[in-house]
Amino acid sequence: MKICITAGAAGMDAPADPRFGRCPFFTVVETDGMIAESIPNSGAGSSGGAGIQAAQAVARLGVTALITGNIGPNAMQTLSAAGIDVYQQLGGSVREAAEQFKQGGLQKITSPSAPPHAGMGRGQMGQGPQGQGSGGRRGRGGPGVGQGQGAGSGSGGRWS
Repeated sequence: MKICITAGAAGMDAPADPRFGRCPFFTVVETDGMIAESIPNSGAGSSGGAGIQAAQAVARLGVTALITGNIGPNAMQTLSAAGIDVYQQLGGSVREAAEQFKQGGLQKITSPSAPPHAGMGRGQMGQGPQGQGSGGRRGRGGPGVGQGQGAGSGSGGRWS
């Protein structure tokens, strides 16, 4: 059986990557002989649609199952339409994920495990348009110009 595992680097001993659309590599494993090939994920750095691009790429690999940590709704729908079963595995190496799959130790998932656009740089909010700095240059040319980062509420957390 030919399966695909999301990976943080190339090779069987690479760490499994919990992200689907933005993982650096897809490792395709033939479970009968545990023969593997690592393929760079060309859509990992795209500005949008990484999950769908990744799902289409995985479908072209001819695998019957995908092992990943989390997957969004669009990617899940694309993989389901291609007849690819999705299994969830968090942590460990690619080799460990393949062995767990062979032993029936992974949970098959049938619905998304991540919200839409989950891999789009969450954790860095946008900068506010009017940063409130502490300039403090009084008396010599008027009020100071602040260097503050602002407390703007950037929408979606997208990086530019």
